[in-house]
Amino acid sequence: MLLTIIFLALGFLLLIKGADWFVGGASDLAKILRVPTIIIGLTIVSIGTSLPEACVSITASLKGIDDIATGNVIGSNIFNLLVVAGLSAVIKPISIDRDTIRRDFPFSIVCAVILTFFMATLFFGKTSPSIGRVDGLIMLVILIGYMIVLIRDALSYRQTVGGEETAAVISLPVSLGLIVLGVVCIILGGNLVVDAATEIARTFGLSENLIGLTIVACGTSLPELVTSMVAAKKGDSDIAMGNVVGSNIFNILFILGASSVISPLKVGETALVDMSVLIVVSLITWAFIAKKKKVTRPFGGLMFLTYVAYLIYIIGR
Repeated sequence: MLLTIIFLALGFLLLIKGADWFVGGASDLAKILRVPTIIIGLTIVSIGTSLPEACVSITASLKGIDDIATGNVIGSNIFNLLVVAGLSAVIKPISIDRDTIRRDFPFSIVCAVILTFFMATLFFGKTSPSIGRVDGLIMLVILIGYMIVLIRDALSYRQTVGGEETAAVISLPVSLGLIVLGVVCIILGGNLVVDAATEIARTFGLSENLIGLTIVACGTSLPELVTSMVAAKKGDSDIAMGNVVGSNIFNILFILGASSVISPLKVGETALVDMSVLIVVSLITWAFIAKKKKVTRPFGGLMFLTYVAYLIYIIGR
């Protein structure tokens, strides 16, 4: 048990330091490339911090453990929205970019609705509620289209507002090196935390299903949590929120898309309930930020308390 606790502490240390390097490198990369920081947050940062979810869900899909594959993504997305964004706002109110309010956040809600539709319907030859191979391919195509839109906007920004050289704190090789080093530390730290926490949970007799819905989902979202909190503390609101929104989009479209292409994923009624929770809290959050143009400390605290209530519900369930 002592060794497990040491690994847990080491994992958190790697997460914190890795996130610090990752955010610093990503922020400077945006300046060097002369693209909006929100684009970096929606792409490089969100994809990098979603790697643990990708590893867990794709591996679970290969092993036929469908509950872990789907539960990890759904649980991670709820955690990202309520805990990652909520606690980041508690540290420092997060200003929301106009494009995030008008395009990216609504798109993340649309992705959740599409996933729920695929889960609940029996189209494309499905005989029971599941995410089939055709569903996965459609989600991957949607992701490609979204990435094209982001790249187009980044190029357009460079030709207008970002056309002039912007002084960067560090050089391109150093910024890329910090990003890579940060990602490695984040993945290693995330794996250590998840493995150690799972071992502790099993010691206390918790079920595999509960471990997957809580510890695995929350554990694989630790990179998003630490990265966004560090970004919020540094005043990089676009990275903090872009990481959350981008990760939720990436989790659904790529991770579940790729996992279901590898092997169709069966879903149960509880997954549909959890998706409904995700959609409802996403709509409420979007309505708030559309009006306020930021996530305030009180609302961030309310988001976190909402997750605590949800956690109590799924433990009881």
